[in-house]
Amino acid sequence: MKNVFIVGSKGIPANYGGFETFVEYLTKNKVSDEIKYHVACLANQKEEFEYNDARCFKVEVPNIGPAKAVYYDIAALKEVYAYVVENNIEDAIVYILACRIGPFLKKYVKLFHEKNIKVFVNPDGHEFKRAKWNWFIRKYWKLSERLMIKNADYVICDSQNIESYIQEDYKKYKPKTTYIAYGADIVDNSDEGKFTNWAKEHNVQKNEYYLIVGRFVPENNYETMIKEFMSSNTKKDLVIVTDYQNNKLYHILDNKYHFTNDKRIKFVGTIYDDSLLKSVRMNAFAYLHGHEVGGTNPSLLEALGSTKLNLLLNVGFNQEVGIDTCIYWGKEKGNLKKLIEHVETFDQDYIDTLGKEAKNRILEAYSWKLIVRKYEDFFLRKDL
Repeated sequence: MKNVFIVGSKGIPANYGGFETFVEYLTKNKVSDEIKYHVACLANQKEEFEYNDARCFKVEVPNIGPAKAVYYDIAALKEVYAYVVENNIEDAIVYILACRIGPFLKKYVKLFHEKNIKVFVNPDGHEFKRAKWNWFIRKYWKLSERLMIKNADYVICDSQNIESYIQEDYKKYKPKTTYIAYGADIVDNSDEGKFTNWAKEHNVQKNEYYLIVGRFVPENNYETMIKEFMSSNTKKDLVIVTDYQNNKLYHILDNKYHFTNDKRIKFVGTIYDDSLLKSVRMNAFAYLHGHEVGGTNPSLLEALGSTKLNLLLNVGFNQEVGIDTCIYWGKEKGNLKKLIEHVETFDQDYIDTLGKEAKNRILEAYSWKLIVRKYEDFFLRKDL
């Protein structure tokens, strides 16, 4: 039995978030009886429970601000090590999601190696480039990433671009890397009841809106997308699914562009109902994707699995996923505006063909069944 301890997600059952959804599907779709998952869960009190045949252990973490995530990962590693010692476990894997604890990792790698336990890391995207962090925190993220890569036994990258970056930037450490993507589902059916109620509430019509889903942060290029949309002559709406009410950037951009005066632009808040969100995606005319900071973005995969027409920012991370099933735009003034006006001249057969090819892309490269199989094969390799 291979014990795999997963640290770094907020835990399961997943409510929201890429890593949480990944762990949910990894455990829910487990095929091999040779693997036992142990999942750390962020909580206010200690507790153990079984979910998706995984042993879930809650890690109590005080609310200490930005350092909370670092505290959580270290506390989870301590609990993993205590469990390993108490149960005399050997030949296991500790899989750490994200690069938050680089300065502290070497100590734990040494302890786990003494028990014949390997430590794997998923570096996620370019966290040190995110605009929300100040200079000091960005420096910490980059240092932490370097030390995680240096001390890990293996680095699992969910993007080929990220794997190339790790191999190039940290080649002096000769990191062992592998590429296993994130996953997504194909959406063929809309929950018409939920969608109809939601559409009526927000005054939108099926196939008459562009859609954006994602955190309202600068590196997702909301400013460019909103500005370009406003300058276009489209009669369709722009529906934005995001948590915006207390967001500083939202108010800064509204003061700059006054988009609340444009009746086509509709901020609808977050949608936590999975079937409703899939229906909102499926019934959109087109999906707009402006993410540019690293990794395979879950929201993009979900769009390819549900929305026929996908308009992506032309960076390597997005092109790697969408290849020729999507249409790409740049941040140059007028570029997206012209594209929005151009795609509305497409005939329906061409749009349907793009949608079919996007779904085939998910089936061939990103289906959860495929991703789970790749993970299980990797975890069970004898030569690691």
